[in-house]
Amino acid sequence: MRRFFIAAAAAFLTAGASGAYAQEQRTFYLLSHGGESDPFWIDWNAGAQSACEQLNVTCNISFSGGDFAVQKEALNAAIASAPDGIGTTSAQPGLWTEEVKLAHEKGVPIVFFNTDDPDTGRDAYVGANLRLAGQIWANYLVDNGLVEEGDSVFMPVEVPGASYQQLETEGIASVFDPLGIKYDVVDAGTDPAGVIQKMSEYLIANDVDAVIALGDLVAASVQRVFDNVGMAPGAVPVVGWGNSKETANAVKDGYVNAALWQYPAHQGFMPVALLKMAADGQPIGYDIFTLQTYDKNSVQPILDLYGE
Repeated sequence: MRRFFIAAAAAFLTAGASGAYAQEQRTFYLLSHGGESDPFWIDWNAGAQSACEQLNVTCNISFSGGDFAVQKEALNAAIASAPDGIGTTSAQPGLWTEEVKLAHEKGVPIVFFNTDDPDTGRDAYVGANLRLAGQIWANYLVDNGLVEEGDSVFMPVEVPGASYQQLETEGIASVFDPLGIKYDVVDAGTDPAGVIQKMSEYLIANDVDAVIALGDLVAASVQRVFDNVGMAPGAVPVVGWGNSKETANAVKDGYVNAALWQYPAHQGFMPVALLKMAADGQPIGYDIFTLQTYDKNSVQPILDLYGE
C-alpha cells in the first residue's frame, strides 16, 4: 500500500508538470532535528529518498541529532545556496522565524515536517498535530480506566524541551491536570543503549501507574526495558508513538496498549512533493496531517509494512 501510494503520487506530479518545468533539475534541502538511527527517521529517510528518486530531484538530507545549533547552521547554509526549496523540522517554537523570512526574501519555498511552527509563515506542513497526540494518549488511559486521580505517569523523552515534547505535554496536561493525575517528563537521551538503561533505572526507583512514551526511540525500547526489569507485558499500561517495527511488535505482544502512527515514510515523501510543485510554479499552502491510532486488534497492517 505504501509503495503504491508513493508511486501514484510521483506519477501524478510528473504528469502534472509542464514540459519546461519537468525538464529542469531541482535541488532541495531536507533538514531534520532527529537522529538518523532513530526508528522513525529511518523510515522517514526511506520515504524522502524515494521521493527524490521518483521525482528526479537532487536532495541534500541531513540530521542534527537534537543539536539545534547544528541544524541552524545547516538551514542557513541551505538558504545561502538559494535552492529550489527547503524542508525542515521545527524542534522549538520560534526557532526558525528569521530563517523562514530570509528564505522567502530569496524566493525559496519552505515546508515544515514532523514538528510545526505556523507562526513562522512557512508554506505548508506535513505531520501530526502534536497537541492532539498528547490528548489522545491521556484520554485513552482515562477512558479505559487505566489511570485515576493521584496516579503517577512516567513520560520518557529523547530531547526534553524540544517542540514535540512541549506540544505533546500540553495536550496531556489539558486532560490530566483537571483530574489530579501526576506526570513526570524524564530525559532518556538519544543513545539506544542509554535509553534502555535510564528507563529501566526510573522504573526500578519509582512506583508508576502508566507510561506515555513521548518519542519513537523511547517507545521502541519499552519491551526491552520491561524485560530488563522483570515486568510482565501489561503490568503497567503504556501508550505512545508507534512508528517502528519494535513498537508495533510490542503492541502485538501486549507490552504497549495503544500507539500512534505518523506514516513516517509519507512524512518523508510529501514535503518533497510539495516543494516540487512549488518549484514548478504550482501554489501550495495547505497542511497534510498524518496520524492514526492502533492497538492489538488493528496493528497487523503496520506490521505488514515491515514484512512481519
